[in-house]
Amino acid sequence: MKNLSAKGQKWLKCLHIYSACVWVGCATVLTVMPFFIKPENGSELYGIIATLDFMDLFILVPGAIGTFLTALVYSIWTNWGWFKHNWIIVKWIICIFGIIFGTFWLGPWISEMSNIAEDKGMKALTDPLYQSNQYNFMVFGTFQACAIIFAVFISTLKPWKKRNHIGNKIC
Repeated sequence: MKNLSAKGQKWLKCLHIYSACVWVGCATVLTVMPFFIKPENGSELYGIIATLDFMDLFILVPGAIGTFLTALVYSIWTNWGWFKHNWIIVKWIICIFGIIFGTFWLGPWISEMSNIAEDKGMKALTDPLYQSNQYNFMVFGTFQACAIIFAVFISTLKPWKKRNHIGNKIC
């Protein structure tokens, strides 16, 4: 398969870095904000949680998808390949895990918290499902944010050597 031109690779790199910045930046905000939320009434609580939900759905998700799609292009149409380097494999694991975990757990937890806050106002803070979702979101959201930040560091540092392939190349 034909590789991207040097100019195409520069554009791809720009898009990949931008998408990763959006994903990492939004994940950081979503992770940090819940530790500092001190609403004074139910409308404030709902407004804050609904804003976090909006950020998740309309900023973080496109950033994560953009990162995934540009990574696919990198793997298919450049010399980086899929399995040539251990750090690329680790990045793929983090990316896929992050998207799956965010889609099926983190996103629904924050959406459910928003729904509960809308229905119950400040009483949401004593609702067992809200409390469980809040705790899970804070713990696992922090873990996921740290994981994707780690992916940024390994992208820059490229810490592990190129993989040795015996026999057929899989790259």
